Amino acid sequence: MGAPGFWDDQEAAARTSAAHARAQRRLEMFRGLESDVGELGDLAELAEEDEEIEAELEGQLAQVESRLAELEEARLFSGEYDAGDAVVTVHAGAGGTDSQDWAEILLRMYLRWAERRGFDVEMAEASPGEEAGLKSATFIARGENAYGLFAAERGVHRLVRISPFDSSARRHTSFAQVDVGPLVEGDVEIDIDESDLRIDTYRASGAGGQHVNKTDSAVRITHIPTNTVVQCQNERSQTQNKAVAMQLLKSKLIELEERKRSEEMAKARGEVKDVAWGSQIRSYVLHPYTMVKDHRTEHEVGDVQRVLDGDIDGFVRDYLEKTAASSAS
Repeated sequence: MGAPGFWDDQEAAARTSAAHARAQRRLEMFRGLESDVGELGDLAELAEEDEEIEAELEGQLAQVESRLAELEEARLFSGEYDAGDAVVTVHAGAGGTDSQDWAEILLRMYLRWAERRGFDVEMAEASPGEEAGLKSATFIARGENAYGLFAAERGVHRLVRISPFDSSARRHTSFAQVDVGPLVEGDVEIDIDESDLRIDTYRASGAGGQHVNKTDSAVRITHIPTNTVVQCQNERSQTQNKAVAMQLLKSKLIELEERKRSEEMAKARGEVKDVAWGSQIRSYVLHPYTMVKDHRTEHEVGDVQRVLDGDIDGFVRDYLEKTAASSAS
């Protein structure tokens, strides 16, 4: 950062500065923990003879353990894109209105989780269902380790409940797919042949005023070789929407490469992956009992509503730790 000409490239300088700030925060937290642990030793000796000091010791120990957990989580992110921002897409699966409603519930869960984590969220696209819910929705989550965290949610999510759309009040099973890719910056080179792209424009749906209703500003891009489709409708002009859609396409193509590499590494280790890409990773059961269970880690929570309100840290942490342990072996 002190090199001559460092700020000549503003974008590169900003990324380097952000990486420096992240490293500085971790270093300061580590040094603070070292200091606090030393003080805890002295406090422990005094606590043997004073109950008030013992209560103070317990409170400080809990704070240290909480901050240590943050540092331990940070070590789980070693991938090339883990520290960066994420592009998250939720697709309704088979099941009509129930699955579209489930996709909207999942979206709400992730938006609340992102808020808990302090991420900035930007909606790129949302396609409403015919009667209720969403066919699909894409948002960008910006924040430290956003991609590394959201990548733990990639896969199919299954909901079992009494359908609010069934007049006979029967139990229905609904599915939704969550795709997660890294948000790529301008300096990331991805070979995309223009002849492989089909670009369509259409009128954006939803709220947006007269501009949305009168112009074909929304853009859909299809990458024909991989049948990857991305779309953006939230910017004010067709040019802006196309630029964002191209960025989303690059993210999707990187995601595909990450999947292939993960599968190849699993084969090289002789593993039969218990959860293949795109398969069911978690079940949310509301009837006849209530439980959320992650099929990759066996992590379970009985309070489904708490999970749907965005409390999924336990699921994510268990998956990341299991993945880190598997990679280390």
